[in-house]
Amino acid sequence: MDLLPLRYFQVVARHEHISRAAVELRVSQPSLSRTIARLEKELGVPLFDRQGRQIRLNSYGAAFLARVDRALRELDDGRQELSDTAGPVRGSVAVASETLLTLASSLPGFRTKYPDVDVRLYQSSGAVMQERLRRGEVDLGLASQRIDDPALETAEVLRDEVLLAVPTGHPLASRTSARITDLAGEPVVTTTGEFWLRQLLDRLFAAAGQCPNIVCEGNELGATAFLISMGLGVGFVPVMAARYDQAGVTFLRVEAPDCYRVLTFAWRRDAYLSVAAQRFRDHTTESLRSEARN
Repeated sequence: MDLLPLRYFQVVARHEHISRAAVELRVSQPSLSRTIARLEKELGVPLFDRQGRQIRLNSYGAAFLARVDRALRELDDGRQELSDTAGPVRGSVAVASETLLTLASSLPGFRTKYPDVDVRLYQSSGAVMQERLRRGEVDLGLASQRIDDPALETAEVLRDEVLLAVPTGHPLASRTSARITDLAGEPVVTTTGEFWLRQLLDRLFAAAGQCPNIVCEGNELGATAFLISMGLGVGFVPVMAARYDQAGVTFLRVEAPDCYRVLTFAWRRDAYLSVAAQRFRDHTTESLRSEARN
């Protein structure tokens, strides 16, 4: 069986839309439709249910997709493994992270050390990151929370304390620490629920018997301190982010247990991790730990 129709089938199955798949594959819609039709004829069963222009992966297609994903992943891993043994570190590594600021300081050093490795970054919530890892869309995920997924291998990078950020001039700004009960009724700036920062906030407030007064929630964790500096409210910021100059913000210790994030690298347990990805993981781990020590 030719591999190209299988790769086309993967993309169509992911989009469940011929025209969107054709755009990604850079082929014409009629050509893609004919390729899928020939594949179905060869297999002897339809892979999609069709209603007008709508297509949906059916039970045959879902079962076949699982096999196709596994087979093509093995072939791709085999090709990468051979490439890794044939010469210097080269290729590409795709990395997902909940906030790209976490990777910013380590990237220049990695590019200098491994100029032949192309790095692609994707911002993703924890749940989306795990799904991308399982589908093989990224090689590594750098999560800010513990990952409990039997399909993934993990390695803890470090534990980063989380501070309370308040606008300069706020009544709490003259203190060195604060309790969650001190924030009763305070406007809070945070993220939406799929990100670790909101999950930490909800856990700490619940443990203190409080309900946060959330006035601003978004998907960009790196913007939290800036929004606080504008006077929108108070919020949580990890130590590593607090080290960047944040004019108009004062940081306090939080008097609560487990007020930290756990930076963790994750990758697929059943897949070959390329040398480029291993080098990226190891370089970034050492860079982040060195930054935390300093």
